[in-house]
Amino acid sequence: MELPANPIPAVVLLLSLLAAAMVAALPVSARLKTRTITYNGFTDCNSNTEKLYLASNDSTLASDALHVTVESDYNPPTNLSGRILYDKSFKLWEGQNDTYSDRVASFNTSFLVTLNRMIAFPNPGEGLTFVVAPDLNLPSNSFGGYLGLTNFTTDGNVSNQIIAIELDTFQEYFDPDSNHVGLNINSVISKNTTSLSPLGFELVAPYGTHNFFNVWVQYDGIKKFIAVYMAQQANPTDPTPPRPDTPILTSYLDLRRVVNQNSYFGFSASTGNSSEINRVLQWNLTVEYYYDVNYLEIGLIVGILTVVLLPALLVLVYYFRKRWLSRRSDRQMSRKVKRMPGMPREFLYKELQKATNNFTMKLGQGGFAEVYKGTLANQKDLEGELPNQKDLEVAVKMFSRKSLEGQEVDFLEELKIINQVRHKNLVPLQGWCYSHRHRKLLLVYDYMPKGSLDKHLYGDADSTPLSWDHRHKITTGVATAIDYLHNHYNKRVVHRDIKASNIMLDAEFNAKLGDFGLAQALDYEKTSYIQSNGVAGTWGYMAPEYVDMGKATEQSDVYAFGVVLLEVVCGRKALTQTNTHPFIVDWVWDLHCKGNLREAVDRRLGEDNTAEAQRFLLVGLACSHPIASKRPKTREIVQILQGSVTMDVPLSRQAYKSSPPVPLGNQDISLATATESTFFTTADYESGSAHVGINIEMQHP
Repeated sequence: MELPANPIPAVVLLLSLLAAAMVAALPVSARLKTRTITYNGFTDCNSNTEKLYLASNDSTLASDALHVTVESDYNPPTNLSGRILYDKSFKLWEGQNDTYSDRVASFNTSFLVTLNRMIAFPNPGEGLTFVVAPDLNLPSNSFGGYLGLTNFTTDGNVSNQIIAIELDTFQEYFDPDSNHVGLNINSVISKNTTSLSPLGFELVAPYGTHNFFNVWVQYDGIKKFIAVYMAQQANPTDPTPPRPDTPILTSYLDLRRVVNQNSYFGFSASTGNSSEINRVLQWNLTVEYYYDVNYLEIGLIVGILTVVLLPALLVLVYYFRKRWLSRRSDRQMSRKVKRMPGMPREFLYKELQKATNNFTMKLGQGGFAEVYKGTLANQKDLEGELPNQKDLEVAVKMFSRKSLEGQEVDFLEELKIINQVRHKNLVPLQGWCYSHRHRKLLLVYDYMPKGSLDKHLYGDADSTPLSWDHRHKITTGVATAIDYLHNHYNKRVVHRDIKASNIMLDAEFNAKLGDFGLAQALDYEKTSYIQSNGVAGTWGYMAPEYVDMGKATEQSDVYAFGVVLLEVVCGRKALTQTNTHPFIVDWVWDLHCKGNLREAVDRRLGEDNTAEAQRFLLVGLACSHPIASKRPKTREIVQILQGSVTMDVPLSRQAYKSSPPVPLGNQDISLATATESTFFTTADYESGSAHVGINIEMQHP
C-alpha cells in the first residue's frame, strides 16, 4: 500500500484518537503492575533497597545464604521456628473477598534450597516452606511440626490467611511420609501432597553430603491455579537448569478467599526434637500487584500527552517518509539483482522460512551474516524432470548488518562473483531471495554435511582426527580453487577472507571455498591492488603488507592460504594464544629456523606421514613469507602440493618493511645478488638431509 503524499492530517487524526483512547482507558481505582526481586546470593542484602525481614532470632543471614533456622555445632538447634520475608507487602486483589468473578494477582517464584542432616541427629526434621503471609510476625510456639506457620491454638483457623508450599522432612500422623511436598492453606495439614521418593528426589541427603533443589511455584491469577515444579542441581554454582515441563503438584486456589489483601512473601522453617539445616541459596520473585491511581495522575498524563503530541507528530512524519524512501530503495535493489545476467533461481521468502523452520536451524554466524540449514522439499532434478523430485538440503545465508546500504554492497558483490565463477572446489550457489516486506537479503547454497574445516582441525581430544589423505585432498582442492580465481576466471578475483572456517567440506571431504562477502574482481589491465581502502578480513590470516597498506592482492590471498596450510598440518589455530609466538606463522618459522620443523606436525598424523607433512609445512612457510614478492604463485603452489615441483625455503626469513605499493606496470624484475645461505628443500625433508647452496631468488621492488 502506497503512503499518501501528505500524511500529516492522517497522522494528526491518529494521534488525537490515540490520546482520547488512552485517557478513556485510564483507571479510576486500581490497575496491575509487576515487580521482580532477584537474589543471586544474600551477602549484605539488607544494605540495598531489596531488604529482608527476619521475624525471629531463630533465623539469620550468613555465608551468602538465608538460614531460616540457625545452625550450631555446640547447642543442638531443636524446637526452633523462623521466618524470613521480603519486607514490603503486595496488594494481591481488589474489591471484596466474596467476589468470585474478578481476577487476582499472579506471581511466579523460583528458589534454590538445601536441607541437610546434622551430626547429632540421625533423623532430619522438620522442613521448610515458601509462604505468603498477612504480616511480618512469627506465631509463638510454631516449632516442631508447625513449620513456622501456625501453632497448636491457631492451626486451621481462616484468620491465619496463609498459603504455603511445604518441603516436609518429618512424618507426622497426617503426613504421607517424611519426604514430600504439600500445599498448605491456613494449616500444616496439607490440602494436596506429592511423595518425592517415587520421583527420585530425596530432600535430605545422607550426612556429609548435600542435595540442592530448584523449586518453581507459579500461580495464575486469572485461572486461579497453582503449580509446583522441582529439579535437582549438582552444585549451587552451576547454571540454573530449565524448569521441567511437568509439575509435581497442582491445585485450584483463589487467593481472594484465603490471603490478606496486602500480603508478604518469604520462607519459614522449623525444627523439633530432630533438627536439620534449612538454607535458601537463591531466590527470584515476580509479583503482579494492584496500585491506586487518582484523578490528579490522570490530569498529569493528559498534560504530558499534550506536550509530546507535536514532537511525536514530527517523529511519525519523519518515520513514514523514511519508510517510503526505504521501500523505493528496496524495489531498486530487487531490480538490480534481476538485471544481473545468468542469475540462478529466485526463492520466495516464505519458502526459505519454511525450509529453515522459521530460521531456527542455525549453522553459524559471521560479522556480516547468519547461516541456517534448510530442507527444500520435492525439488526437481537438474534437467527439471518431475519423476526425480527429492528433498534438497541447503545452507541459507541471511545478511544481518543493520545498515541496509552496507548490506547491498556486500550482497551484490558476493552475488555477482559467486554467480559467475564455476569450479568444483567453490561452494555452488543455488539461488537468492530479496524480501521487501522483511527487509532481508538471502543467498542459498548447497549444504555441506561435514561442516567447515576448522571444526575438524580443532575438535575435542577424543574426536577422530582428519587423516592425512583428507588433509592432502582438502589443501590441494583449496589451492586449485584459489588458482582458478586468480588466473582462470575472466577477471582476477581476490577473496580477501581465506580461512579454515570459510572452507566447507562435503560428504566425501572435498573442499569447497566459500564466503565471497569480501571478495572483489579486478580487470586484468588494472593494478593488482584493490582500490577500496580499509582492511577487511580475519586477524591471523592477513598478510603484513595488507594490514600495513589496507590493499589486498593475489599475494595476500596466498599468505592466508599459507596460514591455512600450516593449520591443517599442525592441527593448531592461526592464533596460537602463546606469549612467545601469538601467530602460528611465527611459531612454525621459529621451529624451521632451528631445524626442528618436525615438532610442528600434528602428532595425531602418525610417523608414516611426517615427511610429506613437513614438505607441506615448507609450502605453508613459503606462502606466508613476510615479503609478498617472495611468495609462490598459485600455479606453483598446486604443482608443489601435487609433488611435481620442489622448492627451497631459507632457514631465516626477512622482516617485513613498510613501503608504498608499486604498480605492476612499473615493476622491474632484477636478479638478486647471489648469497650463500643454509636452506632446506621440500625433497630434503623426505630424505631427512640438509645442504648448503647458493640461493638465487627473483626479487620484485
